[in-house]
This record gives sequence, structure tokens and C-alpha cells, in this order.
Amino acid sequence: MCENMDDIDLPPNAPILMESTRSIGYTTEAAIADIIDNSVSANAENIKIKSTYFGTYPFISILDDGEGMTGVELNEAMRYGSSNPLSQREENDLGRFGLGLKTASMSQCRCLTVITKKDNIIEARRWDLDYIKKTQKWSLQVLSMSEYEKLPLFNELAAQNSGTLVIWTELDKLMVGLEPSSQERAFSNKLKSVREHIALVFHRYLEGERDIQKIKMELNGNQIEPYDPFFSKKSLVTQDEEKIRIRDTEVHVGSYVLPHPSTLSKDELEMMGGKNGLKKDQGFYVYRNKRLLVWGTWFNMHRKEDLSKLSRIRVDIPNSLDDLWTLDIKKSTAVPPEIVRKHLKRIVNNNSSHSKRTWTYRGKKETTNELNIWAKIIERDEIRYEINKEHPLVKIISKNREKEDQKLLEQLFDQIGIGIPLNSIYDDLSNDKKFLMDDEDNIVRDAKEKIKQIESLTNLTDEEKNELISTLRETYPYVNYNEFF
Repeated sequence: MCENMDDIDLPPNAPILMESTRSIGYTTEAAIADIIDNSVSANAENIKIKSTYFGTYPFISILDDGEGMTGVELNEAMRYGSSNPLSQREENDLGRFGLGLKTASMSQCRCLTVITKKDNIIEARRWDLDYIKKTQKWSLQVLSMSEYEKLPLFNELAAQNSGTLVIWTELDKLMVGLEPSSQERAFSNKLKSVREHIALVFHRYLEGERDIQKIKMELNGNQIEPYDPFFSKKSLVTQDEEKIRIRDTEVHVGSYVLPHPSTLSKDELEMMGGKNGLKKDQGFYVYRNKRLLVWGTWFNMHRKEDLSKLSRIRVDIPNSLDDLWTLDIKKSTAVPPEIVRKHLKRIVNNNSSHSKRTWTYRGKKETTNELNIWAKIIERDEIRYEINKEHPLVKIISKNREKEDQKLLEQLFDQIGIGIPLNSIYDDLSNDKKFLMDDEDNIVRDAKEKIKQIESLTNLTDEEKNELISTLRETYPYVNYNEFF
């Protein structure tokens, strides 16, 4: 440490620093999520977002019914760097750097107003970038009731026992570069994206998961429903939750494989893959205090490929490990430390193999003696598919033909194998197309009909017939419906 050295107090230039921090890289979705983090940390049960970009007073406002703040607490919350990122935080605290409220807000607007109510006292403060440019100082404005009582959602705040209202005005960044004629459509799309982002990032709070407060959120009066990226009700849990011990705490890891798209409805498939498709969304889903930080990445531990597109791994980290995960200001980047990576890589390999089996076998029951109509042949690292001559239906057809017909039949089978449209099938699978499959009733009816046909054959002994029927029961798709016939 340097001693006996002169020093000078050199605070940053207020307007220049505030303008600079506007370009950190927040999206509107991430900025609003950062404000919601503060509401969650304040133990809010209801969060309302109201927004319009039209008329004489465009705004975005976020109201919660959390604990609220005193005037002193509000002053500190409006300070740039209001908390030390190295300090120990409350277990449910979703903040870190003491910058989110300011940097997230000012990334979208030039004027940030915060009104809060606690112990039946209302306080209001404002950062106005244009005002600061005039004063050239860190001029935090203290607002009177006449200045804030007509602001959006204020009456609802006033009617609550406590809470905080954040209002963005002068939304210069929101529609930058857009022609006036396209602003309405763009703003509507932006709000849709905000809704989807919140539904995903805070889905565990919206669901009311065990050990956390359930929170109701709404956007312009419409409730936001949670989006579960693991499709938990239908997905396969590939192994019990694993706990990785670090310092005096634990990282929890859960592994999921989504159901095969062919087993889902069109709406379920859209919900599961969304506009980005299944392939893009595969990978790790890292949560900090059950708030989603990073998703759809393998952290260079595995390639994104079609056969692993159903694989999802949930990683839960506490805020006490922020320094190890190199969490950024926007809370949109987190990198696993080496002590965690070695465990995750093993889990990735196991989970991906389950995903491949689900994709290859379309979610059907696995048996050791299951027969498929297609046989996979590997020769000198090359693969081809051909009709499986051991399949019971193929045997029946071949057995009931004259020699000449049998030759023609074998030629037909060979042509079918050669003519498989592999490129077209791969393209459809890569784009998550839903393949037409018979429903349960048709499959059972078809199986019963085939059994009758086998029993009616005159050129087979009873033993041969029973063997064929027994083998048929182990073929796809009948193997899944044995209890019905």
C-alpha cells in the first residue's frame, strides 16, 4: 500500500458518465427484468407494468407492492454504485453492483422517476439527463406531490400500504432508427417480446415454486403466465438432482430431456421450441436465486446438434457465488468456474445420450428385443438403411409368395431402402416439423387386424403363428400398446 502520498478527490463528470453508461448493452427486455429484480428483492407479491409509446406522454412504468423505501433509502438507491458487489447479500437479493436501477432505466430513457411509499410516507426522486447537462452536477431532483401525483400508476401506489413505482419517460432509445409509420407495429412487437422474456426469466416466481414467494405479474392489465423451458409435466428427468459443494454452499443441477415433438400438439410444440426452435434453446439454464440468467448454451462443453436438441440442464447458483461465475452488470452473462465445469461436463454427456435416444426412437418404450421395420447397416464407417427382413410382416409377405414374386419383392425392398429421402427427412427434423402419427385407437385396431390375418394363414403351423404374433408385439409402434391386445 502507498503511504504519505497526496491525493485529490476526482468525481466523474455526471452527464458524461451517465451518457456513457447508457450504452452498456441492455435490451428493453433485460432492462425491465432488472427493475423487476428490485421488486422481487423487496418481497413484492404483485408487479404491474404499464406502457405506451403514443400520445403526448410516452412512458413505461413498473409498480410493485413490496416493502418500499424511506427518503434516505431512496436517495441511496438512486446513487450510482449504491452497494459493494463483494458484500454479502440477503439470500433473496437479486441485485449485485448497485447499478441496475439506474443503468437499466437510463439505457431506455432520458428521465427516470422513482416514487416509493413506506410507513405511510411517499417520497419521489428523479434523474433527468437534460437537467444534469444544465447543472453539470449529480443533481438528483426531489419531487413534490404536485409534480408526481398525475404520473402513471401513482394512484394505485398511493392506495397500497407500501411499494415502489419506477417510471421511464423521454424514451429516446426505444424506437431509435424507426420510421413513424412503423413505430406502432414495432412497439407492439417489443411488448410481446417483453412479455415472453418475463414469462421465461421469472417463470419459477410466477409458478410459485416451493421455498419462494409466488408473484403475480401483469403487462398492460393482462396477466403474464409462466413459461417452463423444461416442459416439466411431460419431460424425462434423466437423473436425480445433483449437488456440487463449493465453499459453504451448494450448486444444484437437474437434468431434463424434452418429449419428442411427434408426441406433442402444435401449440405444445410451439411453446416448447418457440420462434428459435429446439436446437437453439438446448443447453444449460443457469438460475441465480431461481431467477434465470443465461440459457441455451453449452459453455463450449458440447456442440449444438440436432440429436441433443431435447436436452436441458438446470443449474441453480446462490448469489454468494457471484464472483466465481463472473456475473455481469446486466445479469445476462455467467460463466461456470472450473470447479463446476468438470461436474457439468459429465452430466452433459449423460443427458445428451438420453436426448439422442428420445430423438431416435421418438419416445417409444425401449426393449432389448424390439424390432423395427428399418435395419441400420454400418459398413466401413458408412451407414445405409434397408427393410428389416426379420420383421414379422416382411416374413409373412415373403412366405406367401411364389419364387418369382419373392424376387420382385426383394427388389422392391431394395429400391425402398435406396430411395429413402434422407435429406428431406433431415431438413424436416431440423426444422422441428411434426410428423403424422396414428392415434392410439388406430394403432390398436391395426394390431388386432394383423393378428387376425396371421391366425388365418393356412400355410403356417400354430407354433409359427404364435411366434409371429409374439414378435409382432415387440415391434414399433405396437410395443407401446401391448395391454390393449
